[in-house]
Amino acid sequence: MAERARSAAKDCRLRADAERNRARIVAAARTVFAEQGLETPTSEVARRAGVGIATLFRRFPTREDLLAATFAEKMCRYADAIDEAADNPDPWEGFCTYVTQVCAMQSADRGFTDLLTQAFPTAKSLEADRDRAFHRFTELVDRAKQSGRLRQDFVPEDLPMLLMANAGVVTATADAAPQTSDRLVAYLLQAFAADAAAPLPDPPTPRQMYKALLRATRPSGQAATGT
Repeated sequence: MAERARSAAKDCRLRADAERNRARIVAAARTVFAEQGLETPTSEVARRAGVGIATLFRRFPTREDLLAATFAEKMCRYADAIDEAADNPDPWEGFCTYVTQVCAMQSADRGFTDLLTQAFPTAKSLEADRDRAFHRFTELVDRAKQSGRLRQDFVPEDLPMLLMANAGVVTATADAAPQTSDRLVAYLLQAFAADAAAPLPDPPTPRQMYKALLRATRPSGQAATGT
């Protein structure tokens, strides 16, 4: 009986240690990726967390496992933002508010900037939230067009194009001129208005845009290495 009790106590301590290590790794990853972007080596995450790289691998065997845990809460907020925008009785106002809010989320977190402009097919929770948000955004676009305020040639694939453009601006100016992203978004929202419409080149297809997002991503399933 005493031996079983000691073994159970040891198991509890091990589980508690594992959970503490996991929490430390996720907290460190949020800070590191926000500061430096997703290309930061996972060895730096382990160093900031105060754990060995082997411990990080045990908790998160792949980089996408680490990203899913790190950004789960923020991706939920990203998906929830479109629900709030879609509930706005003025679809044009909802559209503008959503675009502004998502771009502001990009500006505040370099890792999230990267996350929104890449695809992670094996990170199911991230992709599910993004797919839900995109589906509801498509509905909002249709309503905003019907209101006569959004230009008729706007397509949902223009959103990832906008996010890619904003990501570039955020990366280039965040430290020196952080207000630049706000100015870009304001310019683009004015260009999206129906009264500013003029002929445009054909938009990318959904498949083309998805391939573009994949191109910005490391190979699917790649292990979370420190290089």
